[in-house]
Amino acid sequence: MNSRSFGIVVLALLLLVSAAHAWAAAAPSCNGDARAFARTDLFFGRARVDGAVTDAQFDDFVRSEVTPRFPAGLTLLAGIGQFRNAGGTTQVEGANVLILLYPLRDAQADRKIDAIRSGYRRRFEQQSVLRADSVSCVSF
Repeated sequence: MNSRSFGIVVLALLLLVSAAHAWAAAAPSCNGDARAFARTDLFFGRARVDGAVTDAQFDDFVRSEVTPRFPAGLTLLAGIGQFRNAGGTTQVEGANVLILLYPLRDAQADRKIDAIRSGYRRRFEQQSVLRADSVSCVSF
């Protein structure tokens, strides 16, 4: 192994250790029977150039794209979202928030979540799907 390859391997290992340390440091100390779980909230805008994503279309998306990836459960909230567009105008639209709770060490979660986000953007011609990650204490 040459010094460049060795350096790349060392850098990759340092990044992996740093990421694992960040999750461990972020994991709260949970009380009682609660355990630390990863939480991801996805924010789906419903406005489209030609109207809006209908309830039936959104339900079909959840059934075909989300549920197979997270069959253990999920929570959906309906609401109104707003953002400032590139032109400086505030846009208001219908929105859905998907809340996912899953084990911290779910190695496939990021891949599955990215597939959901890209699938929604593609299917409904959206610019983005906002993702917010945190760690929560949960008890079932």
